[in-house]
Amino acid sequence: MTTGWKTTRRTTRRALTTAATATLAGALALSVSGSVQAAPKATTPGFLTAKDMPQAQGNFWTAGAVTGGAPETDPFCLENVLPAKGTTWHRQFVTDLDTTGAQVSVRAPSTAAAKKLATSAEAAVAACAADWLRDTPGGTASWDDYGRIAVEEGARVIGVGVAIPEAGPGVHLLGIGRDGDTVTFVTWGQLGDLSQAPVAAFKKTTTTAVNKLR
Repeated sequence: MTTGWKTTRRTTRRALTTAATATLAGALALSVSGSVQAAPKATTPGFLTAKDMPQAQGNFWTAGAVTGGAPETDPFCLENVLPAKGTTWHRQFVTDLDTTGAQVSVRAPSTAAAKKLATSAEAAVAACAADWLRDTPGGTASWDDYGRIAVEEGARVIGVGVAIPEAGPGVHLLGIGRDGDTVTFVTWGQLGDLSQAPVAAFKKTTTTAVNKLR
């Protein structure tokens, strides 16, 4: 009787231990599986501040909040350029005069995708003046390539000036830069022509924007 009872107790203890071990193993497996499947939350890249924008006498910049997603309206020359895939943030800048600006940053799914995005964006901006002319009968447009900037994986600044008879001319500067899997677009615009564009100051702004991405 005693021997049988001890044998039964040992058998029961082993069964309970086995069940507990299996339960723990299953919980660990679920935990590991969940951690593998959970996508890491993308961190917001650094953004320009008001003091980083090109300064001019009587022009005082105000920076909006850094906001998730693309702007409600795509910046000039960047229409249909911002990707559907990837994580995007933007910040708008305004002055008390007629000058405006923006920064849009995109974390692409990979470094290769970011490089492709930057290349296609450069091509779109370089073709912007010609595209605008085709869509704007009676208008005039010009553009200038202000060259590349040696910062991180590189940046490029392009200027575009447009005018229509019924309105004054407008000038735009666009900077496109990349650091790893992140591409940033910086824009500046006001009434005027390319001769009035603060190219040197805007290049400094674009350099700062790329340096702040990480």
